[in-house]
Amino acid sequence: MLEELLRTTPAVAAWSNPRGNAAPTDDTKIQWRAVNLLDRGAVVEAIDALKPSVVYHCAGAADVGTSWTDPVTPLQVNALGTHHLLDAIRESGLACPVLVTGSALVYRPSLEPIPEDGSIGPSSPYGLSKLAQEMIAAHSTWSPVFLARPFNHAGPRQSASYVTSSFAKQIAEIEAGLVPPVLNVGNLDAQRDITDVRDTVHGYRLLVEKGTSRRPYNVCTGQAHRIGDLLDILLGLSSGPIRIAADASRLRPSDNPVVAGDPTRIAREVGWSPTIPIERTLGDLLDYWRHKAAIPRA
Repeated sequence: MLEELLRTTPAVAAWSNPRGNAAPTDDTKIQWRAVNLLDRGAVVEAIDALKPSVVYHCAGAADVGTSWTDPVTPLQVNALGTHHLLDAIRESGLACPVLVTGSALVYRPSLEPIPEDGSIGPSSPYGLSKLAQEMIAAHSTWSPVFLARPFNHAGPRQSASYVTSSFAKQIAEIEAGLVPPVLNVGNLDAQRDITDVRDTVHGYRLLVEKGTSRRPYNVCTGQAHRIGDLLDILLGLSSGPIRIAADASRLRPSDNPVVAGDPTRIAREVGWSPTIPIERTLGDLLDYWRHKAAIPRA
């Protein structure tokens, strides 16, 4: 998101998790501040000091799998954290646009591409937390609030807790001789609508510029890929033989067989459509993990 904004904006402000690096990058065009979204007073203070002209709210607890064992964290971070942010904007007397990144997992599972007026029915604690987040945002009337419902996305720097990034990381470490040539997998028959993260953030920016406030927009390609087929693409880019091993710990208590969206609304009203093919996304993702695997470990 920062890279997308800095294409045309001379400087941006960004918040990081206080438990991590207060300044994740040393780019002088980014003004970093560590802010805990669950600390209402800290959020009010940070917003009042910054007085932003537009907010892209990308923070959140985004791991669907861990939400089954820890449902409290996504509810706190996604719902309460969003409330604190929007309330701080109100208290500061601002009316700046806010982009809230929701989730496609607010929808009831369907085997067909889901439009924005599809049935709502989260099937995971994570999806429930994102529905609560969206409802909070939709009732914040003091600012223009733009509601994105992104489906899966992938690309360089993505955490290995996500499926294609996990595959790419394992392949890179196998190629580097760091681990045996065995790649652990979960459900390969699931089908997911995956957008390159660089396309996704461009869609976010266009939503703020051209979208309708409080009207949800799917951010997706409209095409679901079988996870096993994505693995095959990555294996085709690898440099040697790799054995596939099923790992029961990678299966979820509830796993929708198909998650695909209908991008008609965002294409028609905002003029956004994805441009980066899945093959490039996976290739760039694998190259990222190859670079990481080549860095000497402490």
